Amino acid sequence: MTEAGRQRTGRDETEEERADRMWGELIQEVRVAQTGVQILFGFLLTVVFQPRYASLATTDQTIYIVTVVLGASATGALIGPVSLHRLVSGRRVKPQAVRLASRMTFVGLVLLLATMASSLLLILRVATHDSRVPYLVAAVVAGYLLCWYGLPLWARRRHTTRPPDG
Repeated sequence: MTEAGRQRTGRDETEEERADRMWGELIQEVRVAQTGVQILFGFLLTVVFQPRYASLATTDQTIYIVTVVLGASATGALIGPVSLHRLVSGRRVKPQAVRLASRMTFVGLVLLLATMASSLLLILRVATHDSRVPYLVAAVVAGYLLCWYGLPLWARRRHTTRPPDG
């Protein structure tokens, strides 16, 4: 409780302190996503050099190419915040850099979701030749959407406190 008898809301920090804190949190999040996308992308790059690649159906080769492009794009978007920080460090633009890096990270996560979905589609098509594969992939993607976006957006809406008017 504060002196006025009300609960304190928010943090007592300057814009620069807030940007520093948010940058640290963002970089930790990006590290997790970067590791996953880089490992996935590395494995994807090796597929084309496997003997079985030449015998894949044209559709599967197309899915592979799309998957590699998505993986490369996700990697670029998730590494972008690091480059951004390096290029603007010391220029007194951290609040703006945090907003831009946050957007790049969001785009990177969307691209990572698409990469994972298309990877799963390709793998299951090749492994099972089952007509139900798209439905299984759709179910997995729905789970990702729920965990990555649905629940966080629900929590944000449900638990975000607004400063009192006055």
